Amino acid sequence: MIQELFDLTGKVALITGGTHGIGMAIGKVLGKAGAKICVNDISDEKLESCKVEYATAGIDVYTLKFNVTDEADVDRGILEIEAEVGDIDILVNNAGIIKRIPILDMDISDYKQVIDVDLVAPLIVSKRVAPKMIAKREGKIINMCSMMSVYGRNSVSAYASAKGGLKLLTANMTCEWAKYNIQINGIGPGYIATAQTAPIREGNHPFNDLVMTRTPAGRWGEPEDVGNAALFLASKASNFVNGHVLYVDGGILANFGYVKGENEIPE
Repeated sequence: MIQELFDLTGKVALITGGTHGIGMAIGKVLGKAGAKICVNDISDEKLESCKVEYATAGIDVYTLKFNVTDEADVDRGILEIEAEVGDIDILVNNAGIIKRIPILDMDISDYKQVIDVDLVAPLIVSKRVAPKMIAKREGKIINMCSMMSVYGRNSVSAYASAKGGLKLLTANMTCEWAKYNIQINGIGPGYIATAQTAPIREGNHPFNDLVMTRTPAGRWGEPEDVGNAALFLASKASNFVNGHVLYVDGGILANFGYVKGENEIPE
């Protein structure tokens, strides 16, 4: 049955930073497919508030506080999940930060912090989870990459460096772990309509104009669009998909030179 391909009943999924935004959207989609959802954060406030959001969606979420950049804290957190919920079947390395600072103005400490959260942390968490996946010959790891895994933009050098590295880390995890029936893939979200992007989607903001005119789909993505891609990569339907980054971007990477009204074929 087709439905069985996407049935995650009984699977334990950890979405790091899954208390808000795209991470929460992924958690909701995987939860509705039957997975037991676990999310972490370093903010007590976010951990508390997300329980209401998940409950509203009819999903029972297990929340816990740990820092994805701290190996000992990650070990403590994963041990708690294994004891209270079960061994992790699906890992979504979603936690991340961005600092928009020109290179010449950026302190090296800021650069290193972004690299630690966006690139080193996925390695730390994956290394902790992978051995049990290897032992049972089954598992899914999804790394949240970015369109900036493949191109740069002004003032985001640290973020682009981390996401470019994460794309290749995904490939290297695949080279080492795919033989154990673990599928490791990435998702590269395009411009998504979240609370964080609300200020630049309103009115005649120039960046909103750029997104709307240069995205062939002609719209911002919705968090659920990313969640649906995660469901595919977390399900049996992707059992022979490995080392791939799935860009959920409305086609902007396929044709970054597209301008609405100029490239369209007359009817």
